[in-house]
Amino acid sequence: IVLICAVLTNALVLICVVAAHMSQLGMSAMGMGGTSFIDAVIPFEGVELQQVRDLDMQYGQMRAPGVYGGVAFSLTFGALSLLFVVSSSKPPHMLPRKLLIGQFAFQIIGAVAYVVAVGLYLHFVISVNSTDVCARRERLYARNGYTWMNCSVGGGDAAVALFGIITAILYAVGTILTGKTIQDVNHYIKERDHYEAKRREQPR
Repeated sequence: IVLICAVLTNALVLICVVAAHMSQLGMSAMGMGGTSFIDAVIPFEGVELQQVRDLDMQYGQMRAPGVYGGVAFSLTFGALSLLFVVSSSKPPHMLPRKLLIGQFAFQIIGAVAYVVAVGLYLHFVISVNSTDVCARRERLYARNGYTWMNCSVGGGDAAVALFGIITAILYAVGTILTGKTIQDVNHYIKERDHYEAKRREQPR
C-alpha cells in the first residue's frame, strides 16, 4: 500500500514539475502564433514585446535542467516503485528473500534521495530566480500590471517540494514496514523449519 501511494506521489511530483515550468514560461509564449486574438491579449508591443520574449526564452532555458532532472528523477522512482508493487503481489513468506531485501534497500535510497533532490531543486529554483534575467523580466511584467510573474518561489515549485517530502516520508515508512516484514518472514521460516525437523524426528 505504501509503495502504491509512492507511485501516485511520484506522478504528482512529475505533474507539478511540468506545471511549474509551464506557468513560468510567460505570456509571450502564447504569442508565438502571432494571431490577432493572442496579440490582443498580450499587453506588450514592439521593442518591449521582443524584450519580454527574449527574457522569457532565457529564463525558460535556465530552468530547463531542473525540469529535465525532475521529470527523469520522478519517472525513475515511480517506475521502480511500480515494479516492486507488481512483483510483490504474493504473501511475504512466498516472496524471494532477495526481493524483500531489494525493496528494503530501494526505499532507504528513495527516502534519502528525495530529501536531497527536494533541497537541490529548491536551491536551483532560488538560484535561477536570483539572476539578473529574472529581475529584468519581473520588472517588465510588473510595469504592465502582471505582478504575479515575479522572482519568488512559485506555487508549482512549492507543490513539487511538498509532494517530494511526502514521497520521502512514504519511502521511510515503507522501509520500517519492510524491515518488520523481513523479521516476521525470518521468524516464520525458523518456526516452520523447527516444526518440520520435529516431525522428521518423530517415530513413524
